[in-house]
Amino acid sequence: MATLDDVRRISLEFPRVFEKRAWHDGMSWRTNAGMLAWERPPSRHDLEQQDALGRDWPDGVIIGIRVEGEQTKAALIETYPDVFFTIPHLDGYPAVLIRLDEIDEQLLRETLTDAWLLRVPRTIGKAWLAEHGLE
Repeated sequence: MATLDDVRRISLEFPRVFEKRAWHDGMSWRTNAGMLAWERPPSRHDLEQQDALGRDWPDGVIIGIRVEGEQTKAALIETYPDVFFTIPHLDGYPAVLIRLDEIDEQLLRETLTDAWLLRVPRTIGKAWLAEHGLE
């Protein structure tokens, strides 16, 4: 089980990442190129759409996280259905939602690393991966 403190700690370990309050008064972790992760409470519209689909909004803290594209999003949801999910608001957008109380720290770290790599120049990402023996 991960927490927002875990998201904060891991995200801020990456070069060029900073924390900023997001539009809905939750926290986000981003680079100058955009967000890699953000708190994602449901809006009233989200709840209405989930209800119409016969789904409940999950309990616990939810974060959004940037992914490479629709294939990655679908693969995460299919592989880890208790951890990752999506909502109509994110249809066609390269992001997935995560139930923090269902994800372990290693998978969270891997997912945040992938999101960060999408938001920094390739040379910085490649250097960081080499420095950490992940290349």
